[in-house]
Amino acid sequence: MQSLYSNGFEKVYDEMYQSFIDYDDEYKFYSNLINKHKKSNVLEIGCGSGNLAKRFINSTLGYIGLDLSEDMVRLSKLKNPSGTFIQGDITKYALKKPLESTIITGRTSSYLLSNKTIHSALKTIHNNLTVDGILCFDFIDANRFIKSIKGGKKVYHEAYFDNKCYYRESYMKDNNLDNFMFNWDSAYYQKTKSETIKLTEDKSIVRAFTKNEWELFLYLNNFELLEFIDRKSYAFDTYVVVAKKI
Repeated sequence: MQSLYSNGFEKVYDEMYQSFIDYDDEYKFYSNLINKHKKSNVLEIGCGSGNLAKRFINSTLGYIGLDLSEDMVRLSKLKNPSGTFIQGDITKYALKKPLESTIITGRTSSYLLSNKTIHSALKTIHNNLTVDGILCFDFIDANRFIKSIKGGKKVYHEAYFDNKCYYRESYMKDNNLDNFMFNWDSAYYQKTKSETIKLTEDKSIVRAFTKNEWELFLYLNNFELLEFIDRKSYAFDTYVVVAKKI
């Protein structure tokens, strides 16, 4: 079993997610939030293959991208040679100097499975923000999503890029573990004129959250919750959190 985050498959991820995610809309959304709070630079945690990074690098905002996958960071640098990217863990990274805002994109919060990990991540983010720094991130809404997959749900996504056709078959099911976690099993394929090629499989445990959970996590880690924004995204019902370092 091989995920799409390394060993060459990050290039497949890059191509597929350009169909799944409207990166122009993502950039507009997050840059508007950053500008609203009068911040001049941003760290993106979970920068992936650098598609959102490209928009920030071409803007007036200072930008650093961070990802756990070395292969993703390498691909981001290849696609954006003028950008700054670092490999790092959300729970223990250290910037040379704090930045004014941090965004966690692509529902990366879903992989913070334990409360201990969440506290470590928020503490690290807090340490790498300036005074009154802004934190923005999206999360899967447990109240809506867990109900929608009760008993199991199959989901099919198709993606097109550079005359290539990919698709993903997913099966999501609540697993009755702690913290609103669920199983997300996926198989990835490429379709050609003559055949369908199975590329890889990915089996993950993913976490959904309630708004009340995040409100408490933020409070305990010295962030002031400013707002929840209900925002639709592919496959999941999500909210975006906007919080300020205190």
